[in-house]
Amino acid sequence: MDPQSGKLALGSLRIPMPRSRIGRVIVGVVLIFGGTLGFLPILGFWMMPLGFLVLSHDLPLVRRQRRRIALWWARRRARKAEQN
Repeated sequence: MDPQSGKLALGSLRIPMPRSRIGRVIVGVVLIFGGTLGFLPILGFWMMPLGFLVLSHDLPLVRRQRRRIALWWARRRARKAEQN
C-alpha cells in the first residue's frame, strides 16, 4: 500500500483504500467473508487473498504471514531460475 496516495498497488493496478485503519480492516474482513462464498456467481475465491493483503497493512499477525509467504515465493522463484 502506497502511504502517500493511500492506494493498494498490485502491479500496474491501483486500488483506492480508506484512509482510516478501521475502514481498511472492515474492507479486508468483508473481502475475506465474500471469498468464503466463492461458489456464488459474483463473489469469488480471489477475494480472500486480496482481503488478507488489505489486512496485512494494519494487523501485525497477518503482516508476518504475508512476509513469510513473500520470502518463500522469492526463494522458490530463485531456485527455479537456477534450474533453468
